[in-house]
Amino acid sequence: MLEAGVSVGDRTRILAGCYLGHDSVVGNDCLLYPHVNVRERTRIGDRAIIHCGAVLGSDGYGFVPEQQDGKLTIRKIPQTGIVEIGNDVEIGANVTIDRARFGKTRIGNSVKIDNLVHIAHNVTVGDCTGIIAQVGISGSSTIGSRVILYGQAGVAGHLEIGDGAVVGAQAGVTKDVPPGTYVSGYPAMPHDKAAKAHAGLMRLPQLKERVAEIEKTLSALSSSSRAGRKPVGRVKKKRKDSK
Repeated sequence: MLEAGVSVGDRTRILAGCYLGHDSVVGNDCLLYPHVNVRERTRIGDRAIIHCGAVLGSDGYGFVPEQQDGKLTIRKIPQTGIVEIGNDVEIGANVTIDRARFGKTRIGNSVKIDNLVHIAHNVTVGDCTGIIAQVGISGSSTIGSRVILYGQAGVAGHLEIGDGAVVGAQAGVTKDVPPGTYVSGYPAMPHDKAAKAHAGLMRLPQLKERVAEIEKTLSALSSSSRAGRKPVGRVKKKRKDSK
């Protein structure tokens, strides 16, 4: 279904069950597989490939608690921005890219996004970045160019991941990542440091056994020392005969 004001470029194929909201734009030579949802005012560049079930331009997660008549309520914050997709982008199945609160959520040129990825409102993703399955990027974070986010990595909000950085699988990014850095673990840290910490963690069962042996030995030594100690009586001082 195409709403009013939709623009579709030359040689673009839109397959069964797709929805394009009003004033959305799809460039030339694109392919939208079945059941892709493109919400209103979303802009998609040329040569995009979008797989089944992707949703572009859904509302970002914006809510604020309020008191009304003495009761706590949650008010929705309108999401008035857009999503902008660059050229030569591929978006996997069931990916969700939220529209911005203000301005735009932007995906750069030649970005490749795997299945089941969530990109929140006002995120910017630089050119030639790869985002692997089940990654989650929180609102207002900036992902640089040529970045790789491996599977199930999570990026907290309002962070910056520099150009050429690599984020390992299941890493939890809680602070900025400098350009060219390879981080992993939770919280995400330089990979060599995370590998050492993980190796130490894996040795905890052996260390626990070793500590138990040491405690047992110390206890035995302490008991032996107490058993071999002779009782010490009180020594009375001899009085000097008075002259």
